[in-house]
Amino acid sequence: MYANLPPILAMVIPILAIVMGIGYAMLATWLRYQRRKEVYEMHHRERMLAIERGMEVPPLPPHVFSDFDHKAAVEFAEVASRAGYLIRSPLRRALVWILGGIALLVALYLNYGPTTAAWALIPIAIGLANLGFYLAEARSRPSGPGNPEPDGKPKSPGATPF
Repeated sequence: MYANLPPILAMVIPILAIVMGIGYAMLATWLRYQRRKEVYEMHHRERMLAIERGMEVPPLPPHVFSDFDHKAAVEFAEVASRAGYLIRSPLRRALVWILGGIALLVALYLNYGPTTAAWALIPIAIGLANLGFYLAEARSRPSGPGNPEPDGKPKSPGATPF
């Protein structure tokens, strides 16, 4: 009864993936259009009310014409930095790549042997490159009251670099 199922699945899965991918893109485009349409309608109503009341009509803010809300992004970055979150930190990125590569190395070595486990050296190399970038940037950055050391602690006046 289920003998023909694998060939059917082999054809249905790619077709379904393509249809869902295109459908997702179309849905995202339509939702972005609806959001922009609502924003334009809201600004239009606000401007019409201002004209009816004889008030000065304010110009449209520039973020209305772009897809990316710069003001919200800057606000989020300020709140996140005040909360102590590391946003796009090269050190964090380096540690994630290195530790993920080590975990992949162990898993591939235990399951498939050393030949396959060698592929895990790629994320480890990416992590080491990010770590090198972080260390080079930390050495070139001047330290002072506004620029803390890479570990987050301010440098004491008599401290040596090593």
